Amino acid sequence: MSTKYRETLYSNYHSTQSGRASLTDATTLFNREKWRFSREILPHFNGVNKDAKIYDLGCGSGSLIQLLKEKGYLNLKGLDLSQEQVKMAHSMGVTEVQEGDAIEYLKTHDGHFDVIVGTDIIEHFTKDELVDLLKLIQEKLSPNGKAIFRTPNLDSLFASVFANGDFTHENYLNASSAQQVMLACGFQSASVHASDVSVQNPLKELLRKMLYLHYNLWFKLMVFATGRSTRNIVVTPNMIIKATKK
Repeated sequence: MSTKYRETLYSNYHSTQSGRASLTDATTLFNREKWRFSREILPHFNGVNKDAKIYDLGCGSGSLIQLLKEKGYLNLKGLDLSQEQVKMAHSMGVTEVQEGDAIEYLKTHDGHFDVIVGTDIIEHFTKDELVDLLKLIQEKLSPNGKAIFRTPNLDSLFASVFANGDFTHENYLNASSAQQVMLACGFQSASVHASDVSVQNPLKELLRKMLYLHYNLWFKLMVFATGRSTRNIVVTPNMIIKATKK
Protein backbone atom coordinates (compact mmCIF):
# COMPACT_ATOMS: atom_id res chain seq x y z
CA MET A 1 0.00 0.00 0.00
CA SER A 2 1.45 3.36 -1.02
CA THR A 3 1.57 6.37 1.29
CA LYS A 4 0.70 9.81 -0.03
CA TYR A 5 3.97 11.74 0.05
CA ARG A 6 2.42 14.89 1.54
CA GLU A 7 1.33 13.04 4.66
CA THR A 8 4.87 11.74 5.15
CA LEU A 9 6.88 14.86 4.34
CA TYR A 10 4.72 17.59 5.87
CA SER A 11 4.36 15.91 9.25
CA ASN A 12 8.02 16.62 10.08
CA TYR A 13 8.74 19.33 7.52
CA HIS A 14 10.88 21.49 9.78
CA SER A 15 13.36 18.80 10.81
CA THR A 16 13.62 17.21 7.36
CA GLN A 17 13.62 20.35 5.21
CA SER A 18 13.46 23.95 6.47
CA GLY A 19 15.36 23.36 9.69
CA ARG A 20 17.78 20.88 8.16
CA ALA A 21 18.72 23.28 5.37
CA SER A 22 19.31 26.22 7.72
CA LEU A 23 22.24 24.65 9.60
CA THR A 24 21.23 26.58 12.71
CA ASP A 25 18.99 26.42 15.76
CA ALA A 26 15.26 27.14 15.65
CA THR A 27 15.43 30.58 17.28
CA THR A 28 18.18 31.82 14.97
CA LEU A 29 16.26 30.52 11.94
CA PHE A 30 13.06 32.21 13.17
CA ASN A 31 14.81 35.56 13.55
CA ARG A 32 16.58 35.17 10.23
CA GLU A 33 13.21 34.59 8.52
CA LYS A 34 11.79 37.71 10.19
CA TRP A 35 14.74 39.75 8.93
CA ARG A 36 14.25 38.45 5.39
CA PHE A 37 10.51 39.08 5.45
CA SER A 38 11.10 42.63 6.66
CA ARG A 39 13.05 43.27 3.46
CA GLU A 40 10.99 41.47 0.83
CA ILE A 41 7.41 41.07 2.12
CA LEU A 42 6.83 44.00 4.50
CA PRO A 43 7.41 46.68 1.80
CA HIS A 44 4.35 45.31 -0.04
CA PHE A 45 2.22 46.16 3.01
CA ASN A 46 2.54 49.87 2.30
CA GLY A 47 -0.93 51.36 2.49
CA VAL A 48 -2.39 48.41 4.41
CA ASN A 49 -4.25 49.54 7.54
CA LYS A 50 -3.03 48.21 10.88
CA ASP A 51 -6.47 46.71 11.55
CA ALA A 52 -6.63 44.94 8.16
CA LYS A 53 -7.65 41.29 8.26
CA ILE A 54 -4.52 39.30 7.29
CA TYR A 55 -4.25 35.55 6.65
CA ASP A 56 -0.90 33.76 6.33
CA LEU A 57 -1.58 30.65 4.25
CA GLY A 58 0.74 27.80 5.27
CA CYS A 59 2.46 30.05 7.79
CA GLY A 60 5.19 27.66 8.95
CA SER A 61 6.74 28.76 12.23
CA GLY A 62 4.84 32.06 12.21
CA SER A 63 7.86 34.29 11.69
CA LEU A 64 6.00 36.58 9.28
CA ILE A 65 3.05 36.86 11.67
CA GLN A 66 5.42 37.79 14.48
CA LEU A 67 7.04 40.46 12.31
CA LEU A 68 3.64 41.93 11.43
CA LYS A 69 2.65 41.93 15.11
CA GLU A 70 5.79 43.87 15.94
CA LYS A 71 4.91 46.38 13.20
CA GLY A 72 1.50 47.02 14.75
CA TYR A 73 -0.82 44.83 12.68
CA LEU A 74 -3.64 43.61 14.87
CA ASN A 75 -5.82 41.11 12.99
CA LEU A 76 -3.62 38.16 12.10
CA LYS A 77 -4.21 34.46 11.56
CA GLY A 78 -2.09 31.60 10.23
CA LEU A 79 -2.60 27.89 9.66
CA ASP A 80 -0.11 25.18 8.83
CA LEU A 81 -0.43 21.42 8.30
CA SER A 82 2.80 20.62 10.11
CA GLN A 83 2.37 19.87 13.79
CA GLU A 84 6.10 20.40 14.18
CA GLN A 85 5.95 23.89 12.66
CA VAL A 86 2.96 24.90 14.77
CA LYS A 87 4.69 23.68 17.93
CA MET A 88 7.70 25.79 16.98
CA ALA A 89 5.48 28.85 16.42
CA HIS A 90 3.89 28.46 19.85
CA SER A 91 7.32 28.12 21.46
CA MET A 92 8.15 31.50 19.91
CA GLY A 93 5.00 33.01 21.37
CA VAL A 94 3.10 33.21 18.07
CA THR A 95 -0.28 32.04 19.34
CA GLU A 96 -2.07 33.24 16.19
CA VAL A 97 -0.75 30.11 14.43
CA GLN A 98 -2.95 27.01 14.48
CA GLU A 99 -2.56 23.51 13.12
CA GLY A 100 -4.92 22.67 10.30
CA ASP A 101 -5.61 22.59 6.59
CA ALA A 102 -5.12 26.20 5.53
CA ILE A 103 -7.09 25.73 2.32
CA GLU A 104 -10.07 24.03 3.93
CA TYR A 105 -10.17 26.85 6.47
CA LEU A 106 -10.21 29.38 3.63
CA LYS A 107 -13.08 27.53 1.93
CA THR A 108 -15.27 27.47 5.03
CA HIS A 109 -14.37 30.85 6.50
CA ASP A 110 -17.20 33.37 6.55
CA GLY A 111 -16.14 36.81 5.44
CA HIS A 112 -13.13 38.11 3.56
CA PHE A 113 -9.49 38.99 4.14
CA ASP A 114 -7.78 42.23 3.17
CA VAL A 115 -4.43 40.52 2.61
CA ILE A 116 -3.62 36.86 2.02
CA VAL A 117 0.06 35.93 2.10
CA GLY A 118 1.65 32.70 0.92
CA THR A 119 5.43 32.46 1.24
CA ASP A 120 7.00 29.33 -0.26
CA ILE A 121 3.57 27.76 -0.69
CA ILE A 122 2.15 27.97 -4.23
CA GLU A 123 4.95 25.81 -5.66
CA HIS A 124 3.62 22.91 -3.56
CA PHE A 125 0.51 22.45 -5.71
CA THR A 126 -0.08 20.84 -9.08
CA LYS A 127 -1.19 23.19 -11.85
CA ASP A 128 -4.84 22.20 -11.47
CA GLU A 129 -4.64 22.59 -7.69
CA LEU A 130 -2.92 25.96 -8.01
CA VAL A 131 -5.58 27.35 -10.33
CA ASP A 132 -8.30 26.23 -7.91
CA LEU A 133 -6.37 27.77 -4.99
CA LEU A 134 -5.81 31.12 -6.73
CA LYS A 135 -9.48 31.36 -7.67
CA LEU A 136 -10.39 30.64 -4.04
CA ILE A 137 -7.95 33.27 -2.75
CA GLN A 138 -9.30 35.83 -5.21
CA GLU A 139 -12.84 35.03 -4.08
CA LYS A 140 -11.96 35.36 -0.38
CA LEU A 141 -10.24 38.73 -0.71
CA SER A 142 -12.15 41.90 0.06
CA PRO A 143 -12.53 44.51 -2.72
CA ASN A 144 -9.08 45.95 -3.53
CA GLY A 145 -7.56 43.22 -1.36
CA LYS A 146 -4.15 41.86 -2.24
CA ALA A 147 -2.42 38.51 -2.35
CA ILE A 148 1.35 38.34 -1.85
CA PHE A 149 3.36 35.23 -2.72
CA ARG A 150 7.01 34.20 -2.64
CA THR A 151 7.96 31.33 -4.91
CA PRO A 152 11.02 29.97 -6.76
CA ASN A 153 11.86 31.77 -9.99
CA LEU A 154 12.51 29.48 -12.92
CA ASP A 155 14.41 32.19 -14.81
CA SER A 156 17.15 32.35 -12.19
CA LEU A 157 20.55 31.06 -13.23
CA PHE A 158 20.52 28.62 -10.30
CA ALA A 159 16.80 27.89 -10.42
CA SER A 160 17.20 24.22 -9.56
CA VAL A 161 18.71 25.05 -6.15
CA PHE A 162 15.36 26.45 -4.99
CA ALA A 163 12.93 24.77 -7.37
CA ASN A 164 14.23 21.22 -6.99
CA GLY A 165 15.67 21.55 -3.51
CA ASP A 166 12.38 20.45 -1.98
CA PHE A 167 10.77 17.11 -2.91
CA THR A 168 7.31 18.54 -2.23
CA HIS A 169 7.46 21.13 -5.03
CA GLU A 170 5.00 20.49 -7.85
CA ASN A 171 5.12 23.49 -10.23
CA TYR A 172 7.53 26.21 -11.26
CA LEU A 173 6.86 29.74 -12.52
CA ASN A 174 8.75 32.65 -13.99
CA ALA A 175 7.63 36.28 -14.07
CA SER A 176 5.62 35.87 -17.26
CA SER A 177 3.76 32.70 -16.27
CA ALA A 178 3.14 34.09 -12.78
CA GLN A 179 1.36 37.13 -14.21
CA GLN A 180 -0.48 34.93 -16.70
CA VAL A 181 -1.97 32.61 -14.08
CA MET A 182 -2.86 35.43 -11.66
CA LEU A 183 -4.74 37.38 -14.32
CA ALA A 184 -6.42 34.24 -15.66
CA CYS A 185 -7.67 33.44 -12.16
CA GLY A 186 -9.48 36.75 -11.86
CA PHE A 187 -7.03 39.21 -10.31
CA GLN A 188 -7.21 42.73 -11.71
CA SER A 189 -3.45 43.24 -11.71
CA ALA A 190 -0.33 41.23 -11.00
CA SER A 191 3.25 42.41 -10.63
CA VAL A 192 6.43 40.43 -10.05
CA HIS A 193 9.40 41.67 -8.03
CA ALA A 194 12.89 40.46 -7.21
CA SER A 195 13.29 38.73 -3.88
CA ASP A 196 15.81 39.89 -1.33
CA VAL A 197 19.24 38.32 -1.77
CA SER A 198 21.20 40.29 0.83
CA VAL A 199 23.16 38.73 3.68
CA GLN A 200 23.51 40.04 7.21
CA ASN A 201 27.30 40.05 7.46
CA PRO A 202 28.43 43.55 6.30
CA LEU A 203 31.65 42.42 4.61
CA LYS A 204 29.97 39.52 2.84
CA GLU A 205 27.13 41.83 1.81
CA LEU A 206 29.57 44.27 0.21
CA LEU A 207 31.16 41.46 -1.79
CA ARG A 208 27.76 40.04 -2.71
CA LYS A 209 26.57 43.41 -4.03
CA MET A 210 29.62 43.77 -6.25
CA LEU A 211 29.23 40.27 -7.64
CA TYR A 212 25.49 40.70 -8.10
CA LEU A 213 25.96 43.80 -10.26
CA HIS A 214 28.17 41.78 -12.61
CA TYR A 215 25.86 38.76 -12.53
CA ASN A 216 22.77 40.86 -13.28
CA LEU A 217 24.48 42.60 -16.21
CA TRP A 218 25.84 39.33 -17.59
CA PHE A 219 22.43 37.65 -17.32
CA LYS A 220 20.67 40.45 -19.19
CA LEU A 221 23.36 40.49 -21.89
CA MET A 222 22.90 36.75 -22.43
CA VAL A 223 19.13 37.23 -22.75
CA PHE A 224 19.71 40.11 -25.17
CA ALA A 225 22.01 37.88 -27.22
CA THR A 226 19.08 35.49 -27.79
CA GLY A 227 16.97 38.30 -29.24
CA ARG A 228 14.61 38.41 -26.25
CA SER A 229 13.59 41.39 -24.15
CA THR A 230 14.68 41.60 -20.50
CA ARG A 231 11.67 43.75 -19.61
CA ASN A 232 9.70 40.99 -17.85
CA ILE A 233 12.54 38.91 -16.44
CA VAL A 234 13.50 38.58 -12.78
CA VAL A 235 16.92 37.09 -12.05
CA THR A 236 16.77 36.34 -8.30
CA PRO A 237 16.33 32.70 -7.17
CA ASN A 238 12.95 33.58 -5.63
CA MET A 239 10.40 36.13 -6.83
CA ILE A 240 7.64 38.06 -5.10
CA ILE A 241 4.21 38.15 -6.74
CA LYS A 242 1.67 40.78 -5.77
CA ALA A 243 -1.84 40.36 -7.14
CA THR A 244 -4.75 42.74 -6.50
CA LYS A 245 -8.46 41.99 -6.60
CA LYS A 246 -10.86 44.18 -8.54
